[in-house]
Amino acid sequence: MDKMGAITIPQRYNYIAAFLTLACDLKCGYCINNFGLSPGHGRHLTGHEWVAGLNRIEGRDDLPVTLQGGEPSLHKDFIYIINNLRPEIRIDILTNLHFDAKELIDSVDPGRLKRAAPYASIRVSYHPGQMDLKPLAEKVIKLQEAGFSIGVWGVAHPSLEAHIMEAQAYCRSLGIDFRIKEFLGEYEGRMYGTYRFEGACSKKTERSILCKTTELIIGPDGNLHRCHSDLYEGRSGIGNITDPCYELTDEWRRCDHFGRCNPCDVKVKTDRFQVSGHTSVEIKELNNI
Repeated sequence: MDKMGAITIPQRYNYIAAFLTLACDLKCGYCINNFGLSPGHGRHLTGHEWVAGLNRIEGRDDLPVTLQGGEPSLHKDFIYIINNLRPEIRIDILTNLHFDAKELIDSVDPGRLKRAAPYASIRVSYHPGQMDLKPLAEKVIKLQEAGFSIGVWGVAHPSLEAHIMEAQAYCRSLGIDFRIKEFLGEYEGRMYGTYRFEGACSKKTERSILCKTTELIIGPDGNLHRCHSDLYEGRSGIGNITDPCYELTDEWRRCDHFGRCNPCDVKVKTDRFQVSGHTSVEIKELNNI
């Protein structure tokens, strides 16, 4: 492979997402990955390719690479990727924790997944009906005791809110950080979530706009995407992390799919410092160049 140049992340970027796979062993009906069309994805980068591509990133202490999916641990080289990224690159993980905790404990230095941040580096998603809370909590405690920075998140789906509150109380009684995320998406004819751009997620009409992201989104095949919607709906990328000539440019890009935005991109949320009011993308009309 040709020598690949460094990738400099713009200072205003808030997130780096490495989707090792979009496969998942759970079947949650409200999964945000399935908000739009889900045509499926072909090739997956090998562990060596992921390491070579991600190691190009000029790391910052306050901006980790987040390994996620789908379920990232389903990638056969999950542990290899963690252990072979440059030490300067901080690592976070989004996971349902359906993997062998002992393998992580035996194979990974917990300090590799720990940094100064207002939330855990390993963020576990709890999905009622897809997993049992007690064994999940036991696994989280096992990893805590081994020195890992880990917490649990639950989605406040309208049909599950009471249970999620009970799960939070249970976990907190055990010393587990359990946080609740706003449900994004449609349920019983109502759209849930707080969004910055009206009509962005309506799926009723599409129009052309200019969009500018604060996130580096890398798909399972290494393609870099303007947004989560492009990733999940299988649209063409703007480059590939394995391309030795690729350079990240911070610019406005034309999009012809406003109206099919993914809620992750246009919701009003907290940034990586837990400051509220952040939105992943900026949007403006074509005539406002």
